[in-house]
Amino acid sequence: MRILLVEDNKDILANMLDYLSIKGYSVDCAQDGLSGLHLAATEHYDLLVLDIMLPGLDGYTLCQRLRQEARRDTPVIMLTARDQLDDRLQGFRSGADDYLIKPFALSELAARIEAVLRRAQGGGKRILALGDLSYDLDTLEVSRAGKHLKLNPVGLKLLAVLMQKSPHVVRREVLEEALWGDDCPDSDSLRSHVHQLRQVIDKPFPTALLHTVHGLGYRMVESDGGV
Repeated sequence: MRILLVEDNKDILANMLDYLSIKGYSVDCAQDGLSGLHLAATEHYDLLVLDIMLPGLDGYTLCQRLRQEARRDTPVIMLTARDQLDDRLQGFRSGADDYLIKPFALSELAARIEAVLRRAQGGGKRILALGDLSYDLDTLEVSRAGKHLKLNPVGLKLLAVLMQKSPHVVRREVLEEALWGDDCPDSDSLRSHVHQLRQVIDKPFPTALLHTVHGLGYRMVESDGGV
């Protein structure tokens, strides 16, 4: 799981970074609102931890622009020293999923991250669907137009990332990190696995769902919109 921390207090930022890294998260950081918005809008993150009082762009505005302009539904946990009800309501209205009052225990932050991620992933039965393609994340069963499809473990992981982020473009480097972390086999490995995935989910069917966005990456969508 990849998390973006947007916090201008260097000590708080360092503590969160160290703690969440130990917990196994891949963590990026920004110390001002504009940098945070740029990263959140152009990179893939599973969750944002966002301070409200930031230089350049406050957390409320950052979250609103992320939702309205960048069209990103990345879960957001807001951090603030403000504990008034109106402040919390403003945070939720701007698009936050949860709200944590400073000072807080790092263990509580980790627990809230886990809870928000569970909600974002659907809680109970987790089924991804795109057109006539269905993927049950619990049973790892994939079907299209009622036909069972067989994928290898890498293909299943690749399909999950692409379907979860549909219709957005997923950059090559994001896919490589999701599949192999820092140990990507070689530059052609991703292309090879995308080709294999296409042979299974697209080739036997009249319409393609997996599209290449040249120079960027791949996306899954019922219509490629001319890309």
